[in-house]
Amino acid sequence: MIMQIRKAGIIRKHDSDLPRQIGTEIAAWLSERGVSVEIDRISGDMDILVILGGDGTLLHVADQAARYRIPVVGVNLGSLGFLTEIAVKDRYEALERIMSGPVVVEDRLMFKARLRGRAETSSWSYALNDVVISKGNMDRLVRMEAWADGEFINSYKADGLIVSTPTGSTAYNLSAGGPIVHPAMRAVLLTPICPFMLESRPVLLPESAKLSIRLAGQSNDVKVIIDGRSSWEMAEGDQLEVVAAENPLRLICSPQKGYFEILRRKLNWGGLNTCPE
Repeated sequence: MIMQIRKAGIIRKHDSDLPRQIGTEIAAWLSERGVSVEIDRISGDMDILVILGGDGTLLHVADQAARYRIPVVGVNLGSLGFLTEIAVKDRYEALERIMSGPVVVEDRLMFKARLRGRAETSSWSYALNDVVISKGNMDRLVRMEAWADGEFINSYKADGLIVSTPTGSTAYNLSAGGPIVHPAMRAVLLTPICPFMLESRPVLLPESAKLSIRLAGQSNDVKVIIDGRSSWEMAEGDQLEVVAAENPLRLICSPQKGYFEILRRKLNWGGLNTCPE
């Protein structure tokens, strides 16, 4: 797509001086090119969001960016940088390319989740990577039952359960033995964490699936964690509902770096880097 950028937002990681310094420099660079800039604020009239930090910084604002359908580009000041893939040294070259020509914008599936308890139902919370049921610090395994569109899937005894988007498949899902799923796929991953039964395997479901996960046994310190943020505590009989969100995250991707090139670099994969004839 061709982007007409009149107003930009810059979101900075807040635990170091480098993002503040780079944010000020980029704001000045954009202003010289006639672009209005706001720092650490998001509004619906913005044409682009520039994220300065790691993937966690981007995850923190993904909900608002998706709600307003603002394309997002990430400059990596963190460690892995699966989502914030632009290197610091390439920031001006990347921004120049975005402003002067066509760019690749991917729609990344997001989830919305809510907890239905005996007394009340929570409001929806949004996730770009995953929604996780975690047992916390207790010794006993958690008993859970899962349904998709009202059809029973399985009962689990495990340390927890991960509901992941394809974008989040390289995060906690991968650590728990789940598959890597290309972000262009519209799918939902259901992955148990350290299951008691070896036949409890990850399940791949369509984007349209409406998941309901019930806490079946009496347990203490069971939490629902959304994109790394602790959101709710679950009690016996509570049900976690997870469905696809109405709006995806619009992520600006580098045309110089393919998905598998990023995987090879971030996961230290080896092998050939040229396509055979």
